[in-house]
Amino acid sequence: MTQPLLQLRGISKSFPGVRALDNISFDVLPGEVHALLGENGAGKSTLIKIIAGVYRPDAGEILLDGSPVHFSDPGQAQAKGIAAIYQELSLYPELTVAENIFMGHAPRGRFGAIDWTAMNQQARDILASLEIDGLDVTRKVGALTVGNRQRVEIAKALSQNARILIMDEPTAALTETDVQSLFNTVRLLRGRGVGIIYISHRLQEVFILADRVSVLRDGHYVGTRLVSETTEDSLVSMMVGRTIDDMFPKLPTTIKEPVLEVRNLWRKPLIKDVSMQVRAGEIVGLAGLVGSGRSELAQVIFGMTPPDGGQILIDGKPVQIKNPGQAMKLGIAYVPEDRGLQGLIRQMKIRENISLAVLRALVRGPFIDNRAERNLATRMIEQLSIRAYSPEQIVNKLSGGNQQKVVVSKWLAGRPRVLIMDEPTRGVDVGAKAEIHRLISQLAQQGLAILMISSELPEVLGMSDRILVMRGGRIVAEYSREEANQELVVTAMMSETDHNRTPKSQPAVETNTV
Repeated sequence: MTQPLLQLRGISKSFPGVRALDNISFDVLPGEVHALLGENGAGKSTLIKIIAGVYRPDAGEILLDGSPVHFSDPGQAQAKGIAAIYQELSLYPELTVAENIFMGHAPRGRFGAIDWTAMNQQARDILASLEIDGLDVTRKVGALTVGNRQRVEIAKALSQNARILIMDEPTAALTETDVQSLFNTVRLLRGRGVGIIYISHRLQEVFILADRVSVLRDGHYVGTRLVSETTEDSLVSMMVGRTIDDMFPKLPTTIKEPVLEVRNLWRKPLIKDVSMQVRAGEIVGLAGLVGSGRSELAQVIFGMTPPDGGQILIDGKPVQIKNPGQAMKLGIAYVPEDRGLQGLIRQMKIRENISLAVLRALVRGPFIDNRAERNLATRMIEQLSIRAYSPEQIVNKLSGGNQQKVVVSKWLAGRPRVLIMDEPTRGVDVGAKAEIHRLISQLAQQGLAILMISSELPEVLGMSDRILVMRGGRIVAEYSREEANQELVVTAMMSETDHNRTPKSQPAVETNTV
């Protein structure tokens, strides 16, 4: 049997009041992609930080090539060939690609000075070894795309002769093209004998890339499976401790008259002559590749970037929306793609975040009515099943799924009629996804008009009553729930011709959707 590159035996770790890991065993073979799965809070982050030398375990041992090792800091782990690429990339935007790659270990010339020529050439050589072309090593990292920054991170790891590479949610912010490029790089490294620990909430990536998969739940080791011998349903069951019978629960609803309509909407350079409508009780899925104009359309409707031309109508009446405040008064709410930067103030309490959109209604004289604010937060926590010990908990301490629920609750507090959700389940685990999908379905059942933007086709197909496809700033296809399938939607997203675009204005109809 092949000797593992890395072995963990009986690893345990506790923090004040929390048992993060309890007797975890795990190993990685040379030339293997080993996926590590688990819901938020399962212990994945703690485990990889122990491997990378950020934390020291309370119990257990780490072995490299069969020999015990002890790390007091990340530098010691790096010296042994372990590199971690976290979801939040650790690069210096004002330094060049080469400077970032060789930070802390740049080649030296005479008298100990940095040999800039050698450093740039070695950076080019590393990028060439990864089959990465056209990336200027003298360019500042801050000017690069997210995909290229991630390539720099991988090159940085290889510059230190990494034999074990940890990748934490590496595709979370990548375009489709960058995702495919990343997959090619992972396969290339696997072929060279690098052991890769791959963490992702996207199960399809596990089946595309991984050889084995291990699952953690609530700080405990659940099991390891060969990817070729398991299924998505089985992995979901291992992660959440139960079967999720319906990942896309679609509750019966009555679709009524249009609430939101846009006609010939323009916003240079990405929105071009868009016409669409969303009816009460309806979930309209908006699909398209990154850069197709989906998020930009949502931001125009919400007043973040006012249109250059066209009309927005509420209940059939033209309205002017020049800023988010006007959109909110008209009953439009917007859950943004990046909840951390745009949707929440994560250093503040749940109570304070939930009340942000309705503070005026909570003011009594010159002060906020603290009792009313607490009652509102308590009601929303119960209504959305937010897992928190109290409304006073800091949002940053919640799981990704519960943070997303706080964002939604903030807008629901204002009782909107139109809810725009951009990537509603990005970065949340499978159990939280099912809960958020059920919440979306319940809101539609209560009569909200919902525009749901998503890069995950199963989500679009599973949750939508109607699907619109954007490409190049235009809506190029429209499908009913019954006729839509993955092949049709993907073809519309990528081809150069319009597909089945139905009339821009539809009569109000009532239909029951299950």
